[in-house]
Amino acid sequence: MLKTLSVKNLTVFRELNLTCSPGLNVIVGENGMGKTHLLKVAYALIATSAEAAKKANLAEPTKTYLQKAYADKLTGVFRPESVGRLARRKQGRGRCEISLAFDDSALDTRISFATSAKTDVQIEKLSEKWDEQSPLYLPTRELLTIFPGFVSVYEGHYLEFEETWRDTCLHLGSPTLKGPREKWAAQILEPIEQALGGKVVLDNNGRFYLNVPGSGSMEMPLVAEGLRKLAMLARLIATGSVLDKGYLFWDEPEANLNPRLIRLVASVIHALSSQGVQVFIATHSFFL
Repeated sequence: MLKTLSVKNLTVFRELNLTCSPGLNVIVGENGMGKTHLLKVAYALIATSAEAAKKANLAEPTKTYLQKAYADKLTGVFRPESVGRLARRKQGRGRCEISLAFDDSALDTRISFATSAKTDVQIEKLSEKWDEQSPLYLPTRELLTIFPGFVSVYEGHYLEFEETWRDTCLHLGSPTLKGPREKWAAQILEPIEQALGGKVVLDNNGRFYLNVPGSGSMEMPLVAEGLRKLAMLARLIATGSVLDKGYLFWDEPEANLNPRLIRLVASVIHALSSQGVQVFIATHSFFL
């Protein structure tokens, strides 16, 4: 679990130290306050470690690997022209510092970079091992309608889409759960599928459909956008992507959502956090 997030001279932040709850963390604020940036910076560093853990040739963290890997992930997630552009804008040269501390101190890491940094960051504190819990990032936009072929196109071409979209699409394409965890997922899915009026299915052609009993399958682009966001969450629960006691970062869950469904989303978020998922939410909604 992430215990503290500290940033200095990151985008709009002069200095900020956050103590994180092991369950639900909600960041509320107006536009331009940096809510999304906090989610993205924590996600980027954790995701870098989790992705490295899956590579057989990387037994343990090294500065040589991470100084470029962190920079690449931050650039992919934020989409600046260079990593140094994430440093807070002020006259003269500045230096950004980012620090993550975990319950397991072996995962602690701290990096810094100057405004002139292009493709590397400075590793101030090297984590002693990889984080094997993959984080999940849900953007404000639903991704089910762009899923067909998106990952292969993203990895084969230069696109201006955030890398979080590619990462989440990989989770959406994972197979659904089987065994004991399937039953637990079904309990969380039941109220979501009732609101949707059916089940979310991935066809062999790589497209998502909403399978409505008595009405057949409806192509996902024909489903209301707010319901598509709910359908995306349903699919990620069905694949177990948010059930593995990892991290869930969700940017504006209430965006394009029917107000009557906000209470349902809140109950699902609470259920996930109570099962060991550390949840981070950025929102404008004091009601949520």
